Order: sequence, then C-alpha cells, then structure tokens
Amino acid sequence: MTLFEHSASRRTVLTALAAAATAGAPVLGQLAAATPAAATPPSDATLPDPLEYPSNTALYQDPDLVEGTSYSRRYKRHEKLDPKLSEKYEFPRTVILALHGGGIEIGTSELALGIAGYNPRNVGGDPILPTTYDYWMFEGLLSTGNKALHVTSKNCDDHVALSFVRSHLNVLSLHGCQFDQLKLPTATYPPTGNLRVAVVGGLNAAFRSALVTEINNAGFQAVDAYDPRYSATLGEFNGSHPTNPCNLTMLGKGAQIEMTTELRESLFGDPSSRGDRADTWDKSKDAAFERFRDACRRAIATVESGQPIL
Repeated sequence: MTLFEHSASRRTVLTALAAAATAGAPVLGQLAAATPAAATPPSDATLPDPLEYPSNTALYQDPDLVEGTSYSRRYKRHEKLDPKLSEKYEFPRTVILALHGGGIEIGTSELALGIAGYNPRNVGGDPILPTTYDYWMFEGLLSTGNKALHVTSKNCDDHVALSFVRSHLNVLSLHGCQFDQLKLPTATYPPTGNLRVAVVGGLNAAFRSALVTEINNAGFQAVDAYDPRYSATLGEFNGSHPTNPCNLTMLGKGAQIEMTTELRESLFGDPSSRGDRADTWDKSKDAAFERFRDACRRAIATVESGQPIL
C-alpha cells in the first residue's frame, strides 16, 4: 500500500469510527461499508494532515496498527490487603499517567515510571524507591510519525486507564508541549531565555499548588495554569475538562503537568530514543531527572498527608 493509500484508508476508518460513535451505530457495519477504493495520487499531491483518533478504542481497532509494534500499554496496580479485623492498612491513593508516552510526547513515560518509584531502565523489576504508586502508560512505538497516535486526553476511553483513575483519590498526568505554544509573557519568559518550563493544571488546586512549589524549589520553572498572570494563554493546557482522566478521580479533580520539549530533553543524558532515555535517565546534567521526579513525589506526599486513612 502506498503512503497515500494508507493515509486515505486511515482517514476513512477514523471517519467511520467517529460517525458510529456519534450515532450509536454498530462500528463494524460502518467499517465494512467504508472500504476505500484504491487511489493513485498525482505526482504533486500533498497529503492531508492525519485525523486524530477520536478515542483509544478507535486507535486499537485500526487494522494498520499492531499492539507491541505500533504502540504499547503498560501498567501496574499494587496489591493491598487488609486481613485483620482490628487494624487498618494503607491503600493506593495516587496513580501516575502518561497518556502520550513513548515517541508521542517524549520523556513522559520514563518520568511516569520514575515518579511511581521504578527504574525506567528495568520496567517490571523491583522498585528503586521506598514508596510506590500505581501507573498506566500508553506509548508510541513507531520509528517515525508517533504524533499520529495522539488521542486528546478528554477522549481517552481505555478501560484500564479509566478504572485506575476512578478508583484513586489523586491522579498526576504527565504531558509534553512546545514552549511557543504556551505564549507566556515575554518579559518573564523570553523566547531566547530558559525554555524549560512546566505548566501545572488540573482541577485540584491544592495539588497544583504543591507541585508548583516543589518543582520551583527543585530549581525548575513551574507555573500554575490558573495563575491570572498566565491563564489567558494557558486554557489549552490547564487540564480543566471534566472528562480529562486527571479529573475523573474519586474526588472529581486531579493534576497534570505539561512540560516543554526543552525541559523533557534536559531530564536525560541522551533523549534521542526510547532506549537512550531509559538508559540515561540517571545521567542527566545536575541529576535533573531525579530532582524533577522527587519534586513531584514530595508534592504527592503533601497531598496524601491530608487524606488520612479513617
């Protein structure tokens, strides 16, 4: 199949999935009727931008994608047990998400593993920190073009991801952005200055405040997306949508961090590939990965300290 035919096929599949989801019609029937005719583009054809998948379900049903080759889903839910009548035990209160990990928004899945207490180099191994958190990640595995695997957060319908967030008090969701998208005041954040910025959003104001404080204290630049000084341009990054998984917690509110490319790249000795990031998270300049990871963990601890086991 040519690149043009693949693009046409994918757009037809996505259109059918979106229409079926809207109308409540059977998806398979619409897909059967949506088989595109072979197309031969003129030599000077310009391919249209790919449609974004309207949901994780639509992405998983794309026959051109193969789990484990095109993308992956990884998670860990820690076992907790209360076996005694007269005692009370800890329970998972916070889950870490990387909805656009791997090659989609680089560095977010590795950081999710780190904040959860694990070594990004050895997924599935024992934790390297004394406190662990549940985590869920979706990762793009394509050699190029992973942006095509992006599903807007508010449209995430992965059953495991949603079961995680709905059973926790807190969510910390990690995302990537570009500095120029933020349109921060140039007097404070000049485009020729330090472009390593974290924008903290979500509906949990206390969580946002703890994250901004800890990230700034760790030597990074963090802003609250709801701060009146910046909020006018940060609406797209404030994590306010009610179906954003960070706000689907038991409390109906959570937190997310949008990190510029420059910030994410600075967390690794070599940010150029998934393997290189996993191998060099502990070789970043001035231990940037560990400092950012630990800042987020301190903010989580602060929030959880106000959520005692009754």
